[in-house]
Amino acid sequence: MFIIGIDPHKGSHTAVVVDHCEAVIDTIRVDADRHQRQRLLEWAARFEPRTWAVEGASGLGAMLAQQLVAAGEHVVDVPAKLSSRVRLLERGRIDKTDPNDARSAAIVAWRTPALNVVCGLDEHAVVLRLLADRDHQITAHRTRTVCRLHALLCLLIEGGTGRSLTADKAAELLASLPGDDPVTIQRIATARQLLAEIRVLDRSRDDVRAATAAAVTTSGTTVTNVFGIGPLMAAIIVGRIGDVRRFPTSGHFARHNGTAPIEASSGPKARHRLNPRGDRQLNHAIHMAAVTQVRNDTPGRAYYLRKQSEGKTRKEAMRALKRHISDTVYQHLLDDSRSTSSS
Repeated sequence: MFIIGIDPHKGSHTAVVVDHCEAVIDTIRVDADRHQRQRLLEWAARFEPRTWAVEGASGLGAMLAQQLVAAGEHVVDVPAKLSSRVRLLERGRIDKTDPNDARSAAIVAWRTPALNVVCGLDEHAVVLRLLADRDHQITAHRTRTVCRLHALLCLLIEGGTGRSLTADKAAELLASLPGDDPVTIQRIATARQLLAEIRVLDRSRDDVRAATAAAVTTSGTTVTNVFGIGPLMAAIIVGRIGDVRRFPTSGHFARHNGTAPIEASSGPKARHRLNPRGDRQLNHAIHMAAVTQVRNDTPGRAYYLRKQSEGKTRKEAMRALKRHISDTVYQHLLDDSRSTSSS
């Protein structure tokens, strides 16, 4: 058995073959072009059986990993943090070079049999992730632009404006401002440019959210049956999870999305604290579902109040509700996966 570690880059990929003794047998560097898969397969033909360990197979190495999977190869995803730990704990190979990184990825694959296996693309999940990421980018850009407009209006209007400023209200304010000096005239002109950007971003976000709702319906996911999870939150969840079967239990899923608390016991006192790790966008989606359930007359609100009556604080009760929602979401995703496999 051979493990081929790959350190992918934008312009080139470095591959290192490691045997069961973790000894390097051969190394190759190929340019990142349309012939990259062919060159790697021709070079690796003499190493049988083999597994490809691609560092960041869901990031920079995604295209190469999918090309190898399409060719029938067995590929695993190696997190960059595990590769860095191997490299830093080595005695003589601590330099940050491409061959050392590739070798570290291969060693991680030898020592960690539970790495995620890269599968073929789930078209629905990829589309939903693209739409969710685009919505996040547009919203972030809009927030920055609104903040700039607020700052500029503070220089034009005494006391500025309220937090609930809308595009129409901003247009009315700018139309009523007298431009009686060059500085004020330029400030008003800049504010109108920012306002035009906000209107464009609003239209773009509306288009993306309409496409997201249609894509969620097409995917057939049942995660929207969970109260508080609409099309956008469903797109984040399904798009970022992909194949939920890579999580053996709901506990593994909760650990991934950050809703499972971290044990912080000391001596005889057993306690847990908030988990700041995990996929924060997934955690945000589950948090928004929890907030929505608490605000409405739902079983989630009853669960939240019951936890408080048991002596938990509001934050602790909210964390418990988020874990409960995480388990429910996991079950829906698992059911969706099973129904897709059987159809």
